Amino acid sequence: MIILKSPREIALMRQAGQILAEIMERLRAFVKPGISTAEIDREVEAYLESRGAKPAFKGYRGFPATVCTSINEEVVHGIPAATRRLKEGDIIGLDLGCVVDGYYADCAFTLPIGEVPPRVQELLDVTRESLERAVAQCRPGRRIGDISHAVQEHVERHGFSVVRAFVGHGIGRELHEDPQIPNFGEPGRGPVLKPGMVLAIEPMVTMGGWEVRILPDRWTAVTQDGSLAAHFEHTVAISDNGPDILTRADQGS
Repeated sequence: MIILKSPREIALMRQAGQILAEIMERLRAFVKPGISTAEIDREVEAYLESRGAKPAFKGYRGFPATVCTSINEEVVHGIPAATRRLKEGDIIGLDLGCVVDGYYADCAFTLPIGEVPPRVQELLDVTRESLERAVAQCRPGRRIGDISHAVQEHVERHGFSVVRAFVGHGIGRELHEDPQIPNFGEPGRGPVLKPGMVLAIEPMVTMGGWEVRILPDRWTAVTQDGSLAAHFEHTVAISDNGPDILTRADQGS
């Protein structure tokens, strides 16, 4: 069942989203070669506490950390560790979520660590652009399939692959709500978008094939072929005025 949110509920989700937008900006400066993913996790948890928000992921279905830190071929759900230190040329996907007064927001972005090859930078750029194109479909009267198709069309046109094992989702009082939002599919299919719907849209894209496998930690998903992967995500409310990105900084980013 798709739950429509009231203006009051969306305002609370916007508060959560703005905290995540602030964290994203902090991490752009904080994350650099030599840092461990455990240090990133501590930085984010401390900032959430300072802003009166709760981590969305820590303890969720047993996940042990505040942030998902996914390096290189890791697609999603990487677990922070003191032994995982970033080095020049890595890329890292950072998946962040928090709760304010019982309402969730969720976002992700992928950072290059120092200089990366042009094709790797293109992977990041195309994945981010596919999110932007998906968000542009978030208007009343459009359908979930229009969002899905916008991602797939842009990604595959540039020679990359869309991960199919994981999808975006509705969000609100729960981290994962209906509807599911695949990053592939036919336009004009699926539920109709209505004002009050709030969606976490999250393209996950690889340089090789779309198949993934789960590591023995039972969380970290990696590409089956070892190719690099990128992940970007925003929480977006459907409004009469079009898409309302709750996890974007007020100044725009």
